[in-house]
Amino acid sequence: MLKGFKEFITRGNLPQIAVAFLIGMAFAALVSSFINDLIMPIIGKLIGNVDFANLFINMSGGVYESAAAAREAGAAAIYYGAFINSIVNFLIIALVAYLILRSVQRMQKPDEPAPASTKSCPFCKTSIPVDAVRCPHCTSEL
Repeated sequence: MLKGFKEFITRGNLPQIAVAFLIGMAFAALVSSFINDLIMPIIGKLIGNVDFANLFINMSGGVYESAAAAREAGAAAIYYGAFINSIVNFLIIALVAYLILRSVQRMQKPDEPAPASTKSCPFCKTSIPVDAVRCPHCTSEL
């Protein structure tokens, strides 16, 4: 049983998938930092000094200075600023994934069509095998 499991793990694309998953996680962390630390502060400044990370709707009745303080207190709140950050993260990651896949598809060779297995008889226009020397329909020599 252990030998079969070892073959399953080492064969095929499983190691490549694992490496791609790790690279994807690192890329997601990089994009998240890019969004939260660079893009969203610029957008917030353009909108009017808004910090998206601190946008929340307090539903508990208490008063909290920031979303982090509300989270620490365990207050019932809707943290829509964090949701906006997540949407922007997703859109940028999806755009980059699309651009990568599109460029990979352009680099791949198009599949060559398989050689034809039939041809048309020049006399009766019936479909016949490529290597036929006589038409089975009209019996003419090809």
